[in-house]
Amino acid sequence: MNAKRGHVSADDAPATEPGDWDNAFVTHSADELRKVVAERHTRGPNKNPTKEQVTVRYSPEVLAYFRATGAGWQTRMDEALREYVSGQKAV
Repeated sequence: MNAKRGHVSADDAPATEPGDWDNAFVTHSADELRKVVAERHTRGPNKNPTKEQVTVRYSPEVLAYFRATGAGWQTRMDEALREYVSGQKAV
């Protein structure tokens, strides 16, 4: 960016190549643009659904403990709950 506030020099931006525009989408409609962007950024179906997404409330102390263990804390919480469940007597 040039020293002048708000002024951008053409030298600051690299030239584009024809291949840069292969996936370009031109529209004058914000709604149409939102639709196309949403379609491009959606994940596919879970190929091997081994877990179920739910909303659960935990005490702040429990969350603080697991979060403090670093990345992967949710997996460790799941493992701790599995261990608890496997140790319970079947009814």
